Amino acid sequence: MALFHFIIRRLIYAVIVLFAVSIVSFIVIQLPPGDFLQTYIQNIEATGGKMDQATVDALRESWGLNQPVYVQYWAWFWKLLHGDFGFSFLYQKPVGGLIMERLPLTLMITLFGIVMVYAIAIPLGILAATRQNSVWDYGASLMAFIGTAVPEFLLALILMWLLYKGFDLSIGGLFSPDYRDAPWSVARVLDGMAHLFAPVLILAVTGSAGLVRTMRAGLLDEIRKQYVVTARAKGLPERTVIYRYAVRSAINPIISAAAWVLPEAVSGGVILSIVLGLPTVGPMLLQSLQAQDMFLAAGIVMIISALTIIGIILSDIVLALVDPRIRYS
Repeated sequence: MALFHFIIRRLIYAVIVLFAVSIVSFIVIQLPPGDFLQTYIQNIEATGGKMDQATVDALRESWGLNQPVYVQYWAWFWKLLHGDFGFSFLYQKPVGGLIMERLPLTLMITLFGIVMVYAIAIPLGILAATRQNSVWDYGASLMAFIGTAVPEFLLALILMWLLYKGFDLSIGGLFSPDYRDAPWSVARVLDGMAHLFAPVLILAVTGSAGLVRTMRAGLLDEIRKQYVVTARAKGLPERTVIYRYAVRSAINPIISAAAWVLPEAVSGGVILSIVLGLPTVGPMLLQSLQAQDMFLAAGIVMIISALTIIGIILSDIVLALVDPRIRYS
């Protein structure tokens, strides 16, 4: 029952946060001067075309751009409550359909990246702590420092250059040119997985950097505590002492770290998709911001924010289940 109330409170907080995010994101998107219609007119004039004032006024009224910002926000938010993300000016399609076309690949990259983050960080942190001041410890620390210092987009560019120069391979896009328009086959699936390996690997390296240090520091602190010394004095195997007792207590900060690992993975995935040319919501978000397509940009921001909040809630629930010392309050 306590867990149920705990989850309900977290969901209520999530609704409040999403409401605040909707307000802030909608306002921030409209802060640059002008709107989508002005950008649209400039693009037409750049190609030698021209639009008369009557048409401009008619479009502005039909798109609701002649209304104050708060009126536009309320109209958009009311539709959002009914599952309608609005209409994209840039693509001339419903925003919900556009997002759903690219959301599965975005989720795939993000989730695989998070799994790889923990698959790298936990064993490497344990190895560094149990072999303190060894080559393993220094190597893990060096990798953590590099992953923390180097941004995702720079790692992506370096990896693209290394694969092209060393192996004559291109990892840009979702498929190689030979498989881009080819029918589905085992070779095409393998080619797509090879292209997804690069962004997942980059997310794993940058995301696990801080967690390696967190796991190492937490485990070093635990193995010096009295209960670990007592377990060793009773003759328990070192493996049992480390994994059954010390790691179980040191893992808590790693679980709660999902509160910042998931947002970093989502934002890093957006940037990587732009650099690597992957058909995810990342390039679409950039295009919507450049064109001032407020409904599309706000819809993508809301989806990303919702995914982040869901991940944080799940990490809170898992942490509360794993550690009985945490109260559901």
